[in-house]
Amino acid sequence: MILEGVYAPLVTPFDENEKINFAVLEKLIEFLLANGITGFVPGGTTGEVYALHDDERLEIFRFVKQVVKGRAHLMAGTNSGATRDVVRLSKEAEKIGYDSLMLAVPPYSRPNQKELISHYEEVIQSVKLPVILYNFPWRAGTEVGFEVLDELAKYDQVLGLKEASGDMTRALGMRTRYKDRYQIVCGSDDQAFDYLAWGTRCWIGGAASCTPKQHVQVVNAALDDDLNQSRDLMRTFLPLLQNMESGSYTQKVKLGCELQGIPVGNPRRPLLPLEGQDKKEFSELFKSIILV
Repeated sequence: MILEGVYAPLVTPFDENEKINFAVLEKLIEFLLANGITGFVPGGTTGEVYALHDDERLEIFRFVKQVVKGRAHLMAGTNSGATRDVVRLSKEAEKIGYDSLMLAVPPYSRPNQKELISHYEEVIQSVKLPVILYNFPWRAGTEVGFEVLDELAKYDQVLGLKEASGDMTRALGMRTRYKDRYQIVCGSDDQAFDYLAWGTRCWIGGAASCTPKQHVQVVNAALDDDLNQSRDLMRTFLPLLQNMESGSYTQKVKLGCELQGIPVGNPRRPLLPLEGQDKKEFSELFKSIILV
């Protein structure tokens, strides 16, 4: 299985009572499909998975599967704090009919490399689905290190890694160390062109929920071997991505959806929506780059 194109970690729309707004979620999915998104990742950080209980997560998995109807690759984000819960969610995603899993590092516990290997092995052995690991040490507190990747290389169902460390030397080190064994997926939005220039074929970008067209244009140009066009497109797009990466990422993705006419609502507490000058500055930047 080759991962290619842009995968959108779906935001979770909420109504004014913080209930999941499935009608808006369907509208968002159709908007993204119409703009060339090739995969969906419900259950990611941008979807506020940390603020959802498990029944809600599974309800979203089922709903996305029902709406997409085979029109895109479905990758379930099944991360949780305990291995047994990740196993259970992964098995449920497999039963629902997902195509693959994205496995991040369990939050807060900060497992060492030996513990992380044990965790991943138990999940991998519990299902038959292909797996993409997710390295985001800034949020998880633990890196998916080479020790882990060395050990998991024996599992054919481990396809590769979504890399969001922000360290390009690590991504290049993986190319040298593992050759073509692992697919390296871009998870650092502001470095997307760098990944593409080094042969990456897939970008899992949280901001794709609100800027799908621009994501797809950058990736498709690179896949067509037109790196000059991909770089030029990225140059225009980059100031917005850098702004989003600077803080309040989920709030900005949700505001971007609103500006696109998709009323996804506010994030669940403890996050608060953008207000005042922050909202004004982001809205103006978004409109100048995306809605021209």
